[in-house]
Amino acid sequence: MTGIIGKKLGMTQVFEDAGNAVPVTVIEAGPCTVLALRTQDKDGYSAIQLGFGARKAKNVSKAVRGHVRPAGMEDSPPMCIREIRLDGDSEASVGEQLRCDTFSVDDFVDVTGRTKGRGFQGVVKRHGFSGGRASHGGGWMRKPGSIGMCVAPGRVYKGRKMPGQMGNVKRTVQSLRIVGVRPEDNVLLVKGAVPGPAGGIVVVHSARKK
Repeated sequence: MTGIIGKKLGMTQVFEDAGNAVPVTVIEAGPCTVLALRTQDKDGYSAIQLGFGARKAKNVSKAVRGHVRPAGMEDSPPMCIREIRLDGDSEASVGEQLRCDTFSVDDFVDVTGRTKGRGFQGVVKRHGFSGGRASHGGGWMRKPGSIGMCVAPGRVYKGRKMPGQMGNVKRTVQSLRIVGVRPEDNVLLVKGAVPGPAGGIVVVHSARKK
């Protein structure tokens, strides 16, 4: 099992040899620098900690600069740091760089990202309620309707679908097939859609159910 941090660039389509158009998401995957390793003996679990991108050292705390010093990134700390769980201890070393050619065509991956934030939304948009009638004395087209009873139970049940914050949550799309790997551009072409806007940070790792 392996993984890498990337940036969603957008969507396009490619054509297979049979002539079928395949919708793909373009992900700039890596290069990612190995910042730390977690081992079963020392930490109780196996994982690899990666850094992606770069930013000015003056914009980073001393704690972060000290953390990335063993990997040689003190002068240009990573923009994003993520830890990816592994099935077994990694053979990589601190300071090593991982690129998109870690994966191959026809590999299956899970992609984790943060969805687009939609702000505070009503029940029609947030939960797909049909709303009330538009005529004959309706007057509550997009309202949620009754949310409980006065006497029994005398409260609103937990989990009741109501208006509220929509989006801006972490989501994972599982078992997506890699259609193309382009090491010269550090790009992965993944079939289907992945969470988040163009420019959003995503984590690509080996599919757990394949």
